Amino acid sequence: MRLEHLPSEFQKALPILEKIKTAGFEAYFVGGSVRDVLLNRPIHDVDIAASCYPQETKAIFKHTIDIGIEHGTVLVLENGGEYEITTFRTEDVYVDYRRPSSVSFVRSLKEDLKRRDFTVNALALDDSGRIIDLFDGLSDLKQSILRAVGQAEARFHEDALRIMRALRFAASLNFDIEPKTFAAMKAYAPLLEKISIERSFVEFDKLLMSPHWRKGIQAFMAIRAYDYLPDFQDTFDKWQCLLADYTENFSFSSSEQAWAAVLLSQHHKNPKTFFKKWKTSTNFQRAVEAIMIIFEQRLADDVTKQMIYTYGKDWILLAEELRQAQGLSVDFERIERLDTELTIHDKHEIAINGGMLIKDLGFKPGPEMGKVLKAVEEAIVLGTLANEREAIFEFIKEIGHV
Repeated sequence: MRLEHLPSEFQKALPILEKIKTAGFEAYFVGGSVRDVLLNRPIHDVDIAASCYPQETKAIFKHTIDIGIEHGTVLVLENGGEYEITTFRTEDVYVDYRRPSSVSFVRSLKEDLKRRDFTVNALALDDSGRIIDLFDGLSDLKQSILRAVGQAEARFHEDALRIMRALRFAASLNFDIEPKTFAAMKAYAPLLEKISIERSFVEFDKLLMSPHWRKGIQAFMAIRAYDYLPDFQDTFDKWQCLLADYTENFSFSSSEQAWAAVLLSQHHKNPKTFFKKWKTSTNFQRAVEAIMIIFEQRLADDVTKQMIYTYGKDWILLAEELRQAQGLSVDFERIERLDTELTIHDKHEIAINGGMLIKDLGFKPGPEMGKVLKAVEEAIVLGTLANEREAIFEFIKEIGHV
């Protein structure tokens, strides 16, 4: 098969391939970018594999950076762009079910492609637009099938993260997983306990953010992968609830929203503890927790100015989208209107501060002054007090603190 028109991302990188070929070596575009152009999907990263060894790559190009030279990768700075050139390689025995104990550089494209995870990711593209397909990846692409390269058991035993990647690809590409590949995923799912949770989080997050996340979750449930991830043991019924709660065509707007939906369906009461095990950032945990709190508050109350001020409009809108996807009543216009009506969105916007209370009204630092500032803040948020210095001072006098 040959592509008649190379996308601009490939065209821009063609001089890199030509320079490597002029030096007497082979070079190809490989991996996900080749798969995605064949599926008419957006191309993100253009990966280049070549027969030149790292030191030979560095001799070909004037400006390079050793970003992963022990694994054969050299970053080339050329024509205003950055290109990762990775030497064809084979891999030795894997350790920790994730990393090869060593890699060996080779001159053979076939040897390089056969170590890859799935047939649709084991395609190469040369500078003339010709597709090199050594493992029937084109056929699998046409049939929307995800199949391991070679022996599926060996691929997942080598690197158990490939199980999570398969689930993610099923969701992002809307592909069915080939039966032998699926059976191997189920057999080796216990190895997920050996994988860095940060890496599992990245793959699971991409699954949730995929348009066909439901397909990914259904496969996730079928292989019982949840039993080998933190705080998800014996949760089959809760994943069923997640699928049942949301309309068929609903897609998550953000990672924070997606994980809030997951934890709500899991009835998780302590997101902080959960995300500590998953090793996410504090800011991410706080955002997810905020969406969960808002969602639960909305089950009992309408949106208020205080709610918008406390959590911010963006998180409230994400919680409202979850309500909408569950068939609950929503009021996006009210949220927008109340946000517009807020005089302040942060306490630092208040016209006075503690220093002014000390200087102008004789306050002393302490809990009493804190209570006064809080009362001022709440009154301004509710719209019963103008955010003006004199009006605030008068308010303080009226509530009897001066």
